[in-house]
Amino acid sequence: MSENGAAISIRNVVKEYAGQGNAPPKLALKGVSLDVPEGGIFGLLGPNGAGKSTLINIMAGLVMKTSGTIEIWGHDIDRDHRNAKLSIGIVPQEIVFDPFFTPFEVLENQGGMYGVVKALRRSEELLRAVHLADKRDAYSRTLSGGMKRRLLIAKAMVHSPPVLVLDEPTAGVDVELRRQLWELVSELNSEGVTVVLTTHYLEEAEELCDRIAIINHGELIANKPTRELVGMMGEKVVEVTVERDVTAAPVSEAFLKSEKTGERTIAITYDKSRVTAGQVLALVQAQGFVIQDVTTREADLEDVFVQLTTAGRAA
Repeated sequence: MSENGAAISIRNVVKEYAGQGNAPPKLALKGVSLDVPEGGIFGLLGPNGAGKSTLINIMAGLVMKTSGTIEIWGHDIDRDHRNAKLSIGIVPQEIVFDPFFTPFEVLENQGGMYGVVKALRRSEELLRAVHLADKRDAYSRTLSGGMKRRLLIAKAMVHSPPVLVLDEPTAGVDVELRRQLWELVSELNSEGVTVVLTTHYLEEAEELCDRIAIINHGELIANKPTRELVGMMGEKVVEVTVERDVTAAPVSEAFLKSEKTGERTIAITYDKSRVTAGQVLALVQAQGFVIQDVTTREADLEDVFVQLTTAGRAA
């Protein structure tokens, strides 16, 4: 680990791509600094093109940063490249292994590339861990999409790294497979592996991650414990069902937003620091609506994500 106890320590990382032709250079990362605490599940979120994959590819040694420093498990990726690389496993978005190798051969070859001597390789153990022991000798090209994803995780763990990075691991997979992958990731984390996760499924990030950082336009705009980040939103939504068809939603200065969501339903967003749900309902009734049913919803990570990435303001 680094001196501050972080599994990954990132300081003022800049990545500039040269412009094509007369185009100006493009800054993909604009001085990003953050720490990934040891032992947790850390979410790295942001819109497409925000710089998440660039940062991961720098950690993986696939992209050269322009400036700044990164330490992985206390090893600087420039000055101590070998040990930094041994300290991290990367699960990429793309399926990357030889389709004509068996899962066992994929893991054995990867172990050899990392210099793991044959007697210390964990190929059989890893296949059991990702529930692929019965596919040990099948051609990898015959595996289902979910099996291939699990094999990628095993491949990233052949050298027993203390840090595992998963870049959009559930993109394009079905709900059941997503559940299986998250169970596997949670098991690895419970065994002491620090996990860094990027995902577009914000409900997953909210459920799984202890802490979340959000990158937008190459800048870090939030980095907080998940519960604290969600708590930043002072908004609440109350949805009411009324006894007659709604022609126009009620209007009040106390409402942040009021909209018709169905023939007889209205959704009202309000600032819970200024008004209560009871006061909102009273204002609706005062405008002639007879309320039959009420549901409320607190802000979630998606609301925070949209607000921060739309406003682009720092948190």
